[in-house]
Amino acid sequence: MMDELKKALAGRKKLVITDSRLKPSAVLLPIFRKGGKCHILFTKRTDYLANHKGQISFPGGGRHDDDKSLMETALRESWEEIGLRQSDVEIIGELDDAATTTSLFCITPFVGIIPYPYDFKRDTFEVEEIFDVALEGLMKAEKKEETVEFGGVQIKVLSYEVDGRVIWGATAWILTELLSILRNVSGARCNS
Repeated sequence: MMDELKKALAGRKKLVITDSRLKPSAVLLPIFRKGGKCHILFTKRTDYLANHKGQISFPGGGRHDDDKSLMETALRESWEEIGLRQSDVEIIGELDDAATTTSLFCITPFVGIIPYPYDFKRDTFEVEEIFDVALEGLMKAEKKEETVEFGGVQIKVLSYEVDGRVIWGATAWILTELLSILRNVSGARCNS
């Protein structure tokens, strides 16, 4: 599946958001094999952070001036947050940019393959928990959609509930795109 996913990501036109009001940021969607299945790694943010307190997210954050690219941002942030070395990540593609409505970030998501097991080192200020979910389970999870009013504007909010955790916001939008691509990859199993 990994090779097919890599080809699917390379063969699509990526949506790029160019709104200068949004702060550039990037996340990494770390995928690995565990027990014969593909899993994806998530973090739960601490309540110490300024933005998105306590939310489920992917490792990542805002671009620094000395980051040469948004890919470098995703890899640097993954190192800082969970101790994932850049040399242990094989980037296989990008997903569409996603915007956050409250914190005004433009997120560029990178999909990467990582080894497992891995000795993660959690930054306790930023990350409350590191956990993974089988992609197979996520593909079966019910996606909930609701419309809420925010600042006088109607906004569609997506969410997934998995293992008692709620994944919502930009993370849910990014996950929805990945799952859509995976559904179109033949077999969608983690054995190749």
